[in-house]
This record gives sequence, structure tokens and C-alpha cells, in this order.
Amino acid sequence: MILIMLGPPGAGKGTQAKRLEDRYGLANLSTGDMLRAAVKEGTEVGKKAKAVIDAGQLVSDETIIDIVDEAIGMLGSDRGFILDGVPRTTVQADGLSRILDRRNKSLDHVIEVKVDDDLLAERITGRYTCATCGAGYHDKFQPPKEDGVCDVCGSSEFTRRSDDTEETVRARLKAYYDETAPLIDYYSERALLRSVDGMADIDDVTRQLEAILS
Repeated sequence: MILIMLGPPGAGKGTQAKRLEDRYGLANLSTGDMLRAAVKEGTEVGKKAKAVIDAGQLVSDETIIDIVDEAIGMLGSDRGFILDGVPRTTVQADGLSRILDRRNKSLDHVIEVKVDDDLLAERITGRYTCATCGAGYHDKFQPPKEDGVCDVCGSSEFTRRSDDTEETVRARLKAYYDETAPLIDYYSERALLRSVDGMADIDDVTRQLEAILS
């Protein structure tokens, strides 16, 4: 089974991809992980990506596709995988299609995690973590049982990501819709796209995904 997870930052794709990885034995191939692995291992494409990153530039579509190709090649021939964060553009989607054709593989599903922008912004800007053990909380949806005290370790020190601001979240959403949203039409035209309600409870989103995959 080969599938792509689409959705804006904070939609919960990573959480759901991990659950599907455990449930179906799929490899979870995320853009960031693949880039870091290629750079760390010093592969040819990793060296190329590192030079671009060190120069403060964006990694090109061509390099991203080369990294995906390399990562897929390292998997067992029969192992399925989830792509999270790639493709980001229709150019990358075309490149992925060529990779799969060459390897005699086919894409089974493209799943869009649909969200409400205002609620998503509220979800992201309200999250914070325990500075000691990393347990996650939210101002509205998941506060600690005792105000100011971590449920897990009892610490009173908490931290928030500096980029979890309303302005930054809106900028991320705009970038997603400008760059990646055209993939919705791209895969709809190929009868591959399915959608789930990303604003539902985490377990309910998992059940929606499993219903599609089964």
C-alpha cells in the first residue's frame, strides 16, 4: 500500500501517519526525515541538499524527488509507505509518478486531512509542552488536571514554540494553499483523492482513515 497524506501544518498528519505506520506496517517517509537522513549519510543527493541548505536556499523540486527516490529504494521491494510533506507541488507529483512507474509501483490513495482554518489556528496557538518531560497540553482542549502542574512529572515549567503565533500560522496556511492545494485538483482528476475531517477527535480521524484503507 502506498499513500500520500495532504493537509496544512497542524492538521495532525504526523500523528495519523504514525498510527497507520503501526497499524499496517507501513514506512513513514516524511520530507524532513528523508532530508536529514540523506545529509547524515552523505549520499550524493544528500551532499547536494546540504550545500543548498547551508547556503540558506530552498531545496529544489528535482532534489526532493531524488531524495524520495533514494528513500523508496532503501525499503524492501514489497513494503508499503506513507508520504508526508511530499509532494508539495505538481512538479513533485509528476516526479513521484515517474519514480513509481519505473519501480513498477502504483499510488493507492491520496488522503486530504481537511480542516477549518480558524479552528486550526486556535488549535496551534493554544498548544504548549512541559519543559521537563515534553508532555503536550492545550489552553482550551487539553489543560493539565491541576492548573500549572504537569500531569506526568509534576513540573511547573512549560514552554511554547516561538512560531506558534496567529501571524505565523496564517502565513503557513497561505503557503500551503498557494503551493500545495493545487494537488487536490491534480489527484482528484486521477480519481485518487479521498478526504477525512481533520477537526474530529484523533481516534475518529483514525477510524475514517482505516475505513478508506480497508
